[in-house]
Amino acid sequence: MQCCYFESVIAGLVLEMTGSFLEMTLLSYPKLLLNSDFFFLVFLRQHETVIPNELPLIQEVTTTLREWSIIWRQLYVVNNREMFRSVRHMIYDLIEWRSQILSGTLPQDELKELKKKVTAKIDYGNRILDLDLVVRDEDGNILDPEQTSTISLFRAHEIASKQVEERLLEEKSQKQNIDINRQAKFAATPSFALFVNLKNVVCKIGEDAEVLMSLYDPLESKFISENYLVRWSSSGLPKDIDRLHNLRAVFTDLGSKDLKRDKISFVCQIVRVGRMELRDNNTRKLTSGLRRPFGVAVMDVTDIINGKVDDEDKQHFIPFQPVAGENDFLQTVINKVIAAKEVNHKGQGLWVTLKLLPGDIHQIRKEFPHLVDRSTAVARKMGFPEIIMPGDVRNDIYVTLVQGDFDKGSKTTAKNVEVTVSVYDEDGKRLESVIFPGAGDEAISEYKSVIYYQVKQPRWFETVKVAIPIEDVNRSHLRFTFRHRSSQDSKDKSEKIFALAFVKLMRYDGTTLRDGEHDLIVYKAEAKKLEDASTYLSLPSTKIELEEKGHSATGKSMQNLGSCTISKDSFQISTLVCSTKLTQNVDLLGLLKWRSNTNLLQQNLKQLMKVDGGEVVKFLQDTLDALFNIMMENSESETFDTLVFDALVFIIGLIADRKFQHFNPVLETYIKKHFSATLAYTKLTKVLKTYVDNAEKCGITDQLFKAMKALEYIFKFIVRSRILFNQLYENKGEADFRESLLQLFKSINEMMSSISDQTVIVKVCGGLQLGFIFGPTQRHVQIIMEKLLRTVNRTVISMGRDSELIGSFVACMTAILRQMEDYHYAHLIKTFGKMRSDVVDFLMETFIMFKNLIGKNVYPFDWVIMNMMQNKVFLRAINQYADMLNKKFLDQANFELQLWNNYFHLAVAFLTQESLQLENFSSAKRAKILNKYGDMRRQIGFEIRDMWYNLGQHKIKFIPEMVGPILEMTLIPETELRKATIPIFFDMMQCEFHFTRSFQMFENEIITKLDHEVEGGRGDEQYKVLFDKIQGFLCV
Repeated sequence: MQCCYFESVIAGLVLEMTGSFLEMTLLSYPKLLLNSDFFFLVFLRQHETVIPNELPLIQEVTTTLREWSIIWRQLYVVNNREMFRSVRHMIYDLIEWRSQILSGTLPQDELKELKKKVTAKIDYGNRILDLDLVVRDEDGNILDPEQTSTISLFRAHEIASKQVEERLLEEKSQKQNIDINRQAKFAATPSFALFVNLKNVVCKIGEDAEVLMSLYDPLESKFISENYLVRWSSSGLPKDIDRLHNLRAVFTDLGSKDLKRDKISFVCQIVRVGRMELRDNNTRKLTSGLRRPFGVAVMDVTDIINGKVDDEDKQHFIPFQPVAGENDFLQTVINKVIAAKEVNHKGQGLWVTLKLLPGDIHQIRKEFPHLVDRSTAVARKMGFPEIIMPGDVRNDIYVTLVQGDFDKGSKTTAKNVEVTVSVYDEDGKRLESVIFPGAGDEAISEYKSVIYYQVKQPRWFETVKVAIPIEDVNRSHLRFTFRHRSSQDSKDKSEKIFALAFVKLMRYDGTTLRDGEHDLIVYKAEAKKLEDASTYLSLPSTKIELEEKGHSATGKSMQNLGSCTISKDSFQISTLVCSTKLTQNVDLLGLLKWRSNTNLLQQNLKQLMKVDGGEVVKFLQDTLDALFNIMMENSESETFDTLVFDALVFIIGLIADRKFQHFNPVLETYIKKHFSATLAYTKLTKVLKTYVDNAEKCGITDQLFKAMKALEYIFKFIVRSRILFNQLYENKGEADFRESLLQLFKSINEMMSSISDQTVIVKVCGGLQLGFIFGPTQRHVQIIMEKLLRTVNRTVISMGRDSELIGSFVACMTAILRQMEDYHYAHLIKTFGKMRSDVVDFLMETFIMFKNLIGKNVYPFDWVIMNMMQNKVFLRAINQYADMLNKKFLDQANFELQLWNNYFHLAVAFLTQESLQLENFSSAKRAKILNKYGDMRRQIGFEIRDMWYNLGQHKIKFIPEMVGPILEMTLIPETELRKATIPIFFDMMQCEFHFTRSFQMFENEIITKLDHEVEGGRGDEQYKVLFDKIQGFLCV
């Protein structure tokens, strides 16, 4: 900055700031002397303007800081210390962030995050300072109301208001350390992930080890993510030495439910891989490769998940807690560490860096390439993310070894039980490389559990992921074999499998294995027989199945089933299926596999609409494929068309629900990339037309209403289907297609023309949806105006101000009026035909409605953009309706006193409304409104003047009733408006004198009203002088 600039700033300080304020600020914060931004933004003279040669966000920050600085100074003057400090902190934050953005040194991902912080801070600050709500697009840019549809503007205000309210709630919860920026940071995405970089493992193990890291919910005592597995060598380095400085993982698919967890822990389990006991040194004679518990490390990451801590460079030390005895269960140790205040770690532990990242894995790789690349391990949540995109095919089954109870048998002590997990098909062939012990590690064919030394009732809580090709699932089963492991190698080799348990992945009804715990039957037989799948596959696998077949599951004696014996031992597992291809819902399965039993197709289509929405959206692509396949493969028949249409409307309605709104992009992607039904357009058009034609029939209205709400996507399917058909058959049947659409729109037109109250909501919904789909053509606007404007108006009039829908309906009405041109207003009057009374009724109810909406606005005071847009539209409509008054209701024969009276009262109410009184606003806000909309008071005031003079001989009918409203208008402190309207008083006096030879009525009324207004604080010296001057001039 130039020296002359600083001189002007310092000079400005003397004029604009109190000495004590400046002294206090600079003494308290001497570093501000070095911060040119502080001087530039806080002490900038009010008459200086921002030169728009910077980024829009920088301009917004500069403008915001100028506005806040004025309020900041006022807070100091009135000694509001608490708010003064709050504003000071916000100003300093914005100054700092502005400098960072201008520096141009931030990576793209950090710049994007910083912009979100800036806009969140501005929006929050504006709310607590009672300033205007700022509405933005998805990228944080301020919406231009001229380039945004009215409905989109309304929705943007709703979203912005909701987000600010959430920030206010978070601010109130600051004592609970909730970060006020968290919502803004992650509002744009329903998914997020925790990035983990393992820097070092400082632990005296002495043997090879597995370091298993995962996320854990301590309140529910359960793991919520897959493991990230690093194999550690006895030398104290990773076994894969190439990954020495690249031990990174990202725990993905976390969602809003995880944000709401009270606690989340990052847990590391260390499993030693070697001999049974570390103190045995004669390694030649000892069994090796045994997985033994060694210890755990636990860190509470709730603050990181909540966004309170956000420093990817900070290395966190997680203290290590060894097992007390080598038969301590690892999960028990985890819970003890979580409950304990301190861990006696003796310098042992893990060093990690952690960072919360917004987005799914694809977004994260794109936006955070310096953290996450293709080599970074991806540990998914054990469960579905909140959005499942088409093409994200997943078929994971999580298997957790829970616990067991094993009799010692002939041994003197309890067994050292090792469980081996594998997957076999029905022919007894093992499926290779389908078990994943953890992210970052290779797939294996057998998984061996941790061994707890001489424990009768081991509790493992070990989870592996089983990923099997879709086509093999129905033939596959999980096999668990149990073997006693000896510490002596010679003895260990002679130990055979002593028992077996299994469970099929597919149930008898074609659905997959149910989620949850399964109490498996432990079978005993000769080891060779146990290896033969035909020996046991026909037997029940769980105790529930056993009871269903009439056997006792609780008897103490062993039962013989074929060549196998049911052991007294017990074994429990739990499973969780995360599959986009395999469902656990019989009704949904019936639809997905509809070809297997077409006799049940009608029933399956009806049952689909009873299936839980969460299950349907998981299989969205397959469900839509099934519906359109049914339609295509029955192209010559109409048997299933209505049911398929209803099912499609049901799915579209699901996605419109707030709970599943994140699936909108999924549906869009399906239509653009995966949808392939070339004949669907004919059937969808025909069913929709049938519904519209029968709108009045009992039982049809509800389904038609749902269809109208889904109209946008129905037409997208119709259009996409026709495009695909054209690509195959080169515009064949184009005339028929156009004719079918024409007939459909005629039917919709006839429905709109009906006077039935039963279809009011259907008509409103359908008309607005058509508007959103096809855009505002003149003909379309005309149809909407003819069929909907009065319906919407009357709906608004009948609604109470406390209705949740009132804002939406007023936005709809404003949207229609905004699209209307001069032609439409002229045409509107023609639609009433020769019925003069209908026109009077329409204008009367419109004037009353406008006046009520202006007097009691349905939108909050800080929705300035929405309110000004409404005012702009109302002003144009009022002027158009005024033109109708002049043309149709001014001459002696057709004059309507009450209609004109309502017009004048409406116009004055519009002019005097609080939201247009520019002198009450800050200079910045006043300049914005004048630049965008002009002074609407002057515009309507000049119109009122002209309308008054147009009255001619009818003026006397408005004296003295209009004296008060005109007086109220002239008292508005706007000079040009006063000059234009004060002469009306002289005209009133002349008019009354012409008819009565006096002006006593006018005199009494103006004195009474003027006393009332002055007592209310209205009027000023300039008004008095101007009034005398104008009246004196007119008397000459």
